[in-house]
Amino acid sequence: MSSSLSLAPVTKSDIPEVLDFVLRARAELFPKLSLTGLPNDLAHFEQVYLEGAGRFLRVRDAGRIVAAIGYLPYDHRFKQLNYHGLKVVEVVRLFVLPEYRRSGLAGRLYQALRALAAQEGVEVMYLHTHPFLPGAIDFWQRQGFNVVDVEADPLWQTTHMQYRLPVPE
Repeated sequence: MSSSLSLAPVTKSDIPEVLDFVLRARAELFPKLSLTGLPNDLAHFEQVYLEGAGRFLRVRDAGRIVAAIGYLPYDHRFKQLNYHGLKVVEVVRLFVLPEYRRSGLAGRLYQALRALAAQEGVEVMYLHTHPFLPGAIDFWQRQGFNVVDVEADPLWQTTHMQYRLPVPE
């Protein structure tokens, strides 16, 4: 990572800026979702990511947030996925400013998140993405994720992916 970039867990004082960054990025990628209100994890950011079992990382460049990613405990809302009995987290909110993309930053950010998950005994990292997000499925496959289901919905074609963390010896 460039010496001007700093990757760190989000702190309480970061929350307002992180929320602003994430909500702007989300509105650009999913304009219709920005009309549906604040997602629960963001509305309760401190409880979910700082006090709870979730984790959230951010990258700053010259003091400005340029990338973020998080995970939270998987909630079993997709019935076709059977993760019962496993410690599973859902990777959420990977956003990188356009001018920082294609530099390896997203991969480094994810690797740092994966290291946290491994330290906490996570067995599976789950995520879902969509084919209309340029390069998303390929990116996650390069990180070791496998496609486990693709929903037939013609609009979203939600693509469910997982990464099974190596079992420590």
